[in-house]
Amino acid sequence: MIIATFDPQELADDWAASVDRLASDDVITRLWRKDHTAVSEDPTEVSNRLGWIDVIERSRREWPNWVLHADQAVETADTSGAGIEHVLVLGMGGSSLFPEVLSKTFDPGAGFPSLMILDSTDPAAVIRATQACDPERTVVVASSKSGTTVETRSHLAHFWARHPFGRSFTVVTDPGSQLETLAQTDSYRFIAHGDPNIGGRFSALSAFGMFPAALMGLDGAALLDTASETHDLLGPDGDVSDNPAVQLGALIAVAARAGRDKLTFVIEDSLSALGSWLEQLIAESTGKHGTGILPVVGEDVTSPSPETRTYAIVGSAEFIAQHRRDHPSVPGPSVQLVVEEPEDLGSQVFLWELATAVAGIVLGINPFDQPDVESAKKAARDRLGGTSDPVSEVTLDDALALLREGDALVIGAFADPALWDGLSAARGVLSQRTGVPTTLGIGPRFLHSTGQMHKGGPDRIVMLQVVGDDDADLSIPGESFTFGELIHAQADGDLQALHAAGKRAVRVPLSELLALG
Repeated sequence: MIIATFDPQELADDWAASVDRLASDDVITRLWRKDHTAVSEDPTEVSNRLGWIDVIERSRREWPNWVLHADQAVETADTSGAGIEHVLVLGMGGSSLFPEVLSKTFDPGAGFPSLMILDSTDPAAVIRATQACDPERTVVVASSKSGTTVETRSHLAHFWARHPFGRSFTVVTDPGSQLETLAQTDSYRFIAHGDPNIGGRFSALSAFGMFPAALMGLDGAALLDTASETHDLLGPDGDVSDNPAVQLGALIAVAARAGRDKLTFVIEDSLSALGSWLEQLIAESTGKHGTGILPVVGEDVTSPSPETRTYAIVGSAEFIAQHRRDHPSVPGPSVQLVVEEPEDLGSQVFLWELATAVAGIVLGINPFDQPDVESAKKAARDRLGGTSDPVSEVTLDDALALLREGDALVIGAFADPALWDGLSAARGVLSQRTGVPTTLGIGPRFLHSTGQMHKGGPDRIVMLQVVGDDDADLSIPGESFTFGELIHAQADGDLQALHAAGKRAVRVPLSELLALG
């Protein structure tokens, strides 16, 4: 069941008109039929991207098989007799974000290992994961739709060289990928197939999210049950004008058109990990062709610049009631979503997937493509080939001078994820100093998440990039470059791609930023 309360405030008329238009255009029925014209007359990256609409039932049928193979992997991959201690997921973006949500929201099932995520090419992060995971007591999951993701393939090469025994490795990938071929060649324990008709950021309820859930010993059936109930509730059989996903998608879209394009999430602590998954879903789906909705996670209704924000408050009924007592007047359009049980994450996933698709339709863009992602990848490859000029830094004050009214400040840190707390503290200081919304992303992780928005969205962002120094580096088996060289090339490439897109983006010293906290 979905309990949603909407307060559109000054957007009430535009919101109602948008919902009525979606109902009259029969958008939900057409989406349920997988009719690409609900989104675009051009079927490119639409007709082959609608598998998420009915993936829930397919995953429910596949769930017992995933559980069987997960149980076998956990029980038999170990040869030491001490038991499996970790499941290590190697993945980026849609291949890792929902498993991370699960790992931070749920404890492992009794007798099951903890789930770790490696989605950084920073050498310190790779070394730390290597030291934390005993190769004899770890199941490695390489997760990539295409099977060619450079970060995941580099991580996999590293961990395979350390412990080249197929029984300790599994993969999640689309059928026929290079990663599937590699897994077959090296006799990996199991291959879980994704659906080629689902894009990465819409894949949470497919094998990419659910097989790691099985490896953790979670009740995946309960997650899928709540998603299934929501799927049925949001379908075309009900009154589309009262459909919470239609209402939600229309509200955040008309708000963005009105300049309230900073969708600020206030999420109960027990569910806070959901924020990183929502960041990718919304930013990558809507941030293109000069429009978009920027998700802001980690700020609240007391943060500066409320006139550019729309608010989403997510949590238990008690949390939302307390929030209303503390903030009786939210300074902008808002939605309150009640989530009573952790298993209701399945419901929230499908709600936000459909709402995000609807928002894209209202904004007049294709929510399923990512036209600006490849530019940073190409620029990084060029950097690794030594074909680009060096990048210079500017002072923090010079960077902040680029801000204009209505902007957000985006911090992109190609650095050790262990610096998160210090970077978050600096972000808080900058929010108060500048009076604008702020976001923080660790690279190269955010390239697979909010990076599309940074390059393709509206010119209402200043990107402040920082790059870490490597105290130690690590070679990548089979490659001519190291992890340190890779992350530096990715940082340089992202800045180059932002400049090519005409965006305001500068690099400042990491030490200057951390000194703020």
